[in-house]
Amino acid sequence: MKMTHLLAGSLLAATLVAAPALAEEEVPAYRETQLGLYVTASEAHELMQENEKAVLIDVRDPIEIKFTGFAEPTDIHVPWVLADRDNFDEEAKTWPMVRNADFEAQVRAELEALEVAEDDPIIVMCRSGSTRSAPGADVIAEMGYSQVYSVTDGFEGGKLEEGDSRGVRAVNGWRNSGLPWSYEIDPDVAWRPAE
Repeated sequence: MKMTHLLAGSLLAATLVAAPALAEEEVPAYRETQLGLYVTASEAHELMQENEKAVLIDVRDPIEIKFTGFAEPTDIHVPWVLADRDNFDEEAKTWPMVRNADFEAQVRAELEALEVAEDDPIIVMCRSGSTRSAPGADVIAEMGYSQVYSVTDGFEGGKLEEGDSRGVRAVNGWRNSGLPWSYEIDPDVAWRPAE
């Protein structure tokens, strides 16, 4: 199996944020993680087929999942950020996304319930691999897990560059790679807010 293991070197997330902007062609489609472990959606599925201890965590907002679908083998669903439905942003013409303050505690509880060992593969997936899976993977790594992968093309993948559907996320990603997914969400996996 060809895994995409890119080492982030000594760059930490804080360094990446403070680093000068790179030319557009130099910026990866995904965000780097502290562990430097990455897989495509197809590689993630393959890893899950080869290692029964591999765990898939979806970190997307529940409403996003409702309209775009859910990877069937998802083990854990805990959003990295949530739409703030109480505060419409007039200027941006949308609801702002706010960090899920309970992310670490909720993920930890789910990993413990599944008896995930510190060296079991944990695969973190968002929509496109660029803004949520990587920071989520970093938090999980900081919890002591050593094999935390970020899915570089996410659930929906990249955008079409040409044609009538230009801009639609229909290139690679879990959904566009022929991997098992559905609009039906497993009630045992579906995220629920902390009480």
